[in-house]
Amino acid sequence: MQANEPQRDPGFRIPEDKPAQAPAGDGTLSTTPPGDTGSATPGAGTAGSTGIEVAPEGQVPATDTSTRDIAIGGAVFLFLLVIFFFARNAFANHLVRRRVAPSSADTAGWLLFFGLAFLSAAVVLGFVNSTKFLSLAITGTLLVFGIAAIAGALFTGRR
Repeated sequence: MQANEPQRDPGFRIPEDKPAQAPAGDGTLSTTPPGDTGSATPGAGTAGSTGIEVAPEGQVPATDTSTRDIAIGGAVFLFLLVIFFFARNAFANHLVRRRVAPSSADTAGWLLFFGLAFLSAAVVLGFVNSTKFLSLAITGTLLVFGIAAIAGALFTGRR
């Protein structure tokens, strides 16, 4: 290549016979499969031939929690509940050894169990679908009940 020869642009070129078109619609995701026209504009159509809808540039795509994510989150939550149950028994036995009445120790153990369950539910829901479940109405309520139950467990577990 010589120094005075212009460099060629290897980038994408729009064909001369078809004019560029702006994406139609209001920018929301379409539930209909793409047509066979083959004139999808970048950023507004499908991602290749996979059939996956892509949101237009600058917009957040619609969230959909898949069944697989919910199943994994549910399995993690059940595993945590089993661990919390053993922690409840250990906490109640610890309180009885400290000479707390067995009924108060049992109540404190259950409050600890439910407090940990509420807190872990908020965390698991946040990981499953953060855009859908991380709101004041859902996560905030779970956190308030979880913290209140743990505070009640500590208060009830005193002599």
